[in-house]
Amino acid sequence: MKICSICKKISGTDEDHLHCQEKLRIETEADDFKKNITEKLDFMKNADNVSSDIKALMGHMSREKNKES
Repeated sequence: MKICSICKKISGTDEDHLHCQEKLRIETEADDFKKNITEKLDFMKNADNVSSDIKALMGHMSREKNKES
């Protein structure tokens, strides 16, 4: 038995809980996606090809990224 390093609860095995590992992996991927989405889409160069709702979403995400920095 061991304490899970992610949720700090007792684990029945000698490893972290599988669901804790998956949750951490998904959260990390989501953070990476948020940070890289504006660069991947490069929407500032092709602003005419993007609909207004996507522009609003991308603007919000880039402001959030700038606020974190």
